[in-house]
Amino acid sequence: AAPGGGAAGPCMLPMLPVLLLFLPGLAAGPAGMLQPRDTPSRERRELGGLWSFRADLSPGRDAGFAQRWYRRPLRQTGPVIDMPVPASFNDITQDPSLENYIGWVWYEKEVLLPLRWLQGEPAPRVVLRFGSAHYYSIVWVNGVQVVEHEGGHLPFEADISSVVQGSPGSLCRITVALNNTLTPHTLPPGSIQYMADKSRYPKNYFVQNTKFDFFNYAGIHRPVVLYTTPAAYIDDITVTTTSSDSLGRVQYQVSVVGSTDSSLSLSLRDQEGKVVATGDGPVGELKVLNPNLWWPYLMHENPGYLYSLEVRMQAQLDGALLEDVYTLPVGIRTVHVTSSQFLINGRPFYFHGVNKHEDADIRGKGLDWPLIVKDFNLLRWLGANSFRTSHYPYAEEIMDLCDAYGIAVIDESPGVGIKLPESFGNRSLQHHLAVMEELVRRDKNRPSVVMWSVANEPASELPPAAHYFKTVIAHTKALDPSRPVTFVTDANYALDHGAPYVDVICVNSYFSWYHDPGHLEVIPLQLTAQFENWYKTYQKPIIQSEYGADSVPGLHSDPPLMFSEEYQQAMLREYHAVLDKKRKEYVVGELIWNFADFMTNQGTTRVLGNKKGIFTRQRQPKAAAFVLRDRYWRIANESSCLPPAITSHSLFL
Repeated sequence: AAPGGGAAGPCMLPMLPVLLLFLPGLAAGPAGMLQPRDTPSRERRELGGLWSFRADLSPGRDAGFAQRWYRRPLRQTGPVIDMPVPASFNDITQDPSLENYIGWVWYEKEVLLPLRWLQGEPAPRVVLRFGSAHYYSIVWVNGVQVVEHEGGHLPFEADISSVVQGSPGSLCRITVALNNTLTPHTLPPGSIQYMADKSRYPKNYFVQNTKFDFFNYAGIHRPVVLYTTPAAYIDDITVTTTSSDSLGRVQYQVSVVGSTDSSLSLSLRDQEGKVVATGDGPVGELKVLNPNLWWPYLMHENPGYLYSLEVRMQAQLDGALLEDVYTLPVGIRTVHVTSSQFLINGRPFYFHGVNKHEDADIRGKGLDWPLIVKDFNLLRWLGANSFRTSHYPYAEEIMDLCDAYGIAVIDESPGVGIKLPESFGNRSLQHHLAVMEELVRRDKNRPSVVMWSVANEPASELPPAAHYFKTVIAHTKALDPSRPVTFVTDANYALDHGAPYVDVICVNSYFSWYHDPGHLEVIPLQLTAQFENWYKTYQKPIIQSEYGADSVPGLHSDPPLMFSEEYQQAMLREYHAVLDKKRKEYVVGELIWNFADFMTNQGTTRVLGNKKGIFTRQRQPKAAAFVLRDRYWRIANESSCLPPAITSHSLFL
């Protein structure tokens, strides 16, 4: 049987028993997905910690559905173990079958709800939200299905008020069935390969194949939250900003759910708490005199400036007066792209940054605050002003710090490994469009997000890629006309069918590594030709979105040989010599691959993961980190208008 349920053959996640059909009246989530916050009208409770966990090890991975494990406490269905949330489940135990497990796993948490959440006229709305769970999720509360979601890197939620307020007592039993199977139509795609040779493989033996170079960690990766709102509430806020020398404009649109008789008032406060603008109604514009603009790190002495937009709603519902308050951080800034420049607030911006992964020892892709803060300290030490969320959206908590610290972000969808022709069909396209809607809905108000990336290294030389990327990019621009859109290519410039539709050309290349390995002397000629060919063809600014070399920490060689720290340094310097020439023309950025070493599938070219990090997986610097640090601070000092005391990188040790 296939790990997604159903008979052996192509694995199709939605092939579920009839009893799992979506229940009438239980929506998959409201139109808005405002990040849960504690406010005077809202309460928020995180459900992190230990959950009960059970992998479905039945041959068809379908015992949990056949036996309806969601109907009773999970411990009554068979053996369970403790599993931390948030975390990937793969590296937590000593069970090798769980390390590479494919199929359904089950989580459960029992929570006592405060009585004030269950009473009142009208009673508050109670919402269950998952920051992300990889990959396909079905959630029950007290045995009632409340939400189903496809996709492993974006939040989903359900209004569970009718379930918990209609149950006796205040116990809330949350059950999650989670499937990490990837198919040609998921994002990222994958395929299940069945090994039919019974002389070499056990019966029904299968493996998960993917076309991306990072480990397919699975689990409840980000916080699970219960939160409340009034029965009538602020559902969504959309903010766009413009500015001139002395005036900032904040255009807003607010939607309310639950009442047709409501009023809205808005106030914008600066970082000292002073009200600088007010407004009312669902649509309008706030004008800020002499605004503090949101600037990237090292582009201004006060980067990441955020105002606070308080939205207050009053509504009549069933004779009761309800009030809801939501506060949204707002950064005033503009983004504009010309044929050779990337402009933030009208000034040329050069991306000197990194590619990253949500990846660490033991916790896998699970959100971890000490690691997040360490990474941001390393970014600032490095002099990096930006990163790309390779190759999927990162946690909201990470994005919050990008807003606050002034780290510019290329926000990328999970569109990595789109290589098979069938992954360019209509079924895949419709899911990709839905994912872009979820991503834009989540991150549309973030000043740190300066560009959307819809994919990484797809087979864009295939003819169907033209319609596919034309459609995805046009859809993304319709959702958010205020930001440029790109995808990241490694195709030949003359064969790429998606490049005509992007605003910025993002190119990955690994000269003297994957091409002409060991021959550093080819880099100047090949990299120069790469840039000139792309620019001559498209007349668009270019970002070197990936480049790099594996290095094993402590492995040394002189003359430099591949996998030594010296070879990684030498490759960087060869790339930098060409980049220094082209950034004076039309190259607007460089992003090293990678910030830190990360785990991949096992293979003959990977020794416990990808070693292209300039930091180890434990966040210790390799020699290349110091090469990059010297370069990034030099670029910042050359292009900055900051006083010398600010630009001295000795202050950021």
